[in-house]
Amino acid sequence: MRFERLDDWLSWQETLHPVAMDLTLERATRVADRLGLCRHAPRTVLVAGTNGKGSVATRTAGLLQAMGLRTGLFTSPHLVRYNERIRINGVEAEDDALCRAFDAVDRARGEDSLTYFEFAALAAGWLFREAAVDVQVLEVGLGGRLDATNIWDADIAVITAVDLDHQKWLGDTREAIGAEKAGILREARPLMLGDPDPPDSVQARARLLDVPVRRVGEDYDLQPAVGRADALQWCFEAEETLLELAPEAVATVDGAARVNLATAMAVVAGLGLEYRLDGAVVEAALRSQAPGRLQRVRPGGAEPEWLLDVAHNGHAVAELARWLRARPVSGPVVAAVAVMADKERAAMWAALDEVVDHWVPLSLDLPRALPAADMAAELAAAGVDRVEAPAASVAQGLDRARELAGASGRVVVFGSFHTVAAAATEGPAFLAEAAATATRPVEPVCAGEVSP
Repeated sequence: MRFERLDDWLSWQETLHPVAMDLTLERATRVADRLGLCRHAPRTVLVAGTNGKGSVATRTAGLLQAMGLRTGLFTSPHLVRYNERIRINGVEAEDDALCRAFDAVDRARGEDSLTYFEFAALAAGWLFREAAVDVQVLEVGLGGRLDATNIWDADIAVITAVDLDHQKWLGDTREAIGAEKAGILREARPLMLGDPDPPDSVQARARLLDVPVRRVGEDYDLQPAVGRADALQWCFEAEETLLELAPEAVATVDGAARVNLATAMAVVAGLGLEYRLDGAVVEAALRSQAPGRLQRVRPGGAEPEWLLDVAHNGHAVAELARWLRARPVSGPVVAAVAVMADKERAAMWAALDEVVDHWVPLSLDLPRALPAADMAAELAAAGVDRVEAPAASVAQGLDRARELAGASGRVVVFGSFHTVAAAATEGPAFLAEAAATATRPVEPVCAGEVSP
């Protein structure tokens, strides 16, 4: 084995390939063929999209676990620990398992250099095969057509909300970006389309490949049951089912969360398991969530409520603003924010201006990050007032945010995966604990055998 420690493997992987982003399937396909990963793969769900793909992947895995299926989940990026990326039945892969998987990939790659992400995707596939999972749920890293996860032929493809992001690699329009994401489709295999207004390019690709499309709001939907605070109405292909669950669980299913849960349920139905979808299964799956996605943290005592959200584009921040309007608090709402300099930010500031009382710009030690002083100036130029002077560190910025919010307010940490990760590692200890325990094992609630 080249290395014995996970950190050494990861440091080496960061420098192995000449460039960090090199979109192609050729290298990963060759290595996967040598390992036999695609020839002997479990049933595969591949989830692409601009926003919501991590949540749909996590919800899908949670539903399958609640039904008693052995499930592998691959997501990216991680927030605190690399191990978060690869989970089997909700349990993070341990360091020694990751090292064994990396060793297998390293031995099989020959003269092929792999990117950091390609190593991760191949290691996930290797571990899922070793664990004999029934279903592997893979979140696409970037785009779809040339993403390393696309070496697997999805039994069911998923495309969530499509919006402008990563234009440097995917194109400058929703149509171009949709075409890249539609690259995960396979002939005659189903697509669960979780975008209520999908680009024409997605549907054109589906028609070309004779792909059966199930679209949210048309072929499947999930709504609050009329006159019931303890039930949801689920509809799939005109068949309606009343799902009874706790009122507090129902209250979390609104906006994008409702669309994402509905899409995950549609995936399960597409796998032929709709007969297992009941209130108990859904409620169990809701106990687990992708970390940093509208994640509410309530420490109690004199602490404000905290909200962790990786929203980093206009579409996601608009959903964050909707969530905040729907759940007001009596005290001030304070935004602790850091963003990448290559993001379009004007729409973010405009969406949140009316629901945020104070802004605390944070500085991240990353070349791509927008300096906090530049952000403060940009907010002021956009007419946003109540902007704090940039703090010397993330920890100091978060301290100032919690001071401004007070015990009755809310601190909203958003702008990037890196922002939420920094809050979890440099902020109050309860944020790290919340991020680490968000995605948790889901206990099976079904009796009897379940066929995948």
